[in-house]
Amino acid sequence: MVSISGSKKLKRQMAPQFWGINRKSKRFVITVKPGPHRKQASIPTAVFLRDTLKIVTSLREAKTAIYGGRVKIDGVVRKSLHTGIGLMDVVELQDVSDIYRLVPTDGKILKPVKINESEKAKKIVRVTSKTTIKDGKTQIGFHDGRSVISDTQVNVGDSCLIQIPEQKILEVIKLEKDSHVLVTRGVNAGQIGKIETIEEGSFILPKRILLALEERKIEIPADVVMVIGKGEPVIQIK
Repeated sequence: MVSISGSKKLKRQMAPQFWGINRKSKRFVITVKPGPHRKQASIPTAVFLRDTLKIVTSLREAKTAIYGGRVKIDGVVRKSLHTGIGLMDVVELQDVSDIYRLVPTDGKILKPVKINESEKAKKIVRVTSKTTIKDGKTQIGFHDGRSVISDTQVNVGDSCLIQIPEQKILEVIKLEKDSHVLVTRGVNAGQIGKIETIEEGSFILPKRILLALEERKIEIPADVVMVIGKGEPVIQIK
């Protein structure tokens, strides 16, 4: 059998804080293998079960659940301990009534929140690329690694409400004035604000947004926010 390249473990001291692991119990912890999300913006499935949700007490129990096909991510069974769970992913567990969505909360870039069963087939994805391919068709790429070929009119920075696992686009949420956005990383991660102005980028500066957060205003790069609706979020995120 061919060996898969890349390390399967990580020193605990180097693991992101939002994993919620005990850094002094052992030297190494399971890490994220290449996949839909960046390593520093996702949680390995085994760590998610054992340390984040604490529904299993050991790696052996996590292996039993995962290899037994009891974990679904975005409606698809995943059987790898190293699959990264990231922003807006929906996690279902067999024989467990709770369903979770990972969102930024209280300064942490990822935290599971319980959602209603009616919400499990919906997900917001941020448009990160838009490419013209063969026969003049348009391929749209999203923040979670997935891509679709669609005639839907979107721009990079917009968000799409999709149906999972079918990847059907249900609604386009434009990045524009008066839209509400969720800050996805940084000290303001998890806060929801209203767009007041959008400043186009230049050769030196990235595209920026002036955002109203309750009683204060901040200017942040456009790539650290995700549009979630015009008023109320189009899906449950809290």
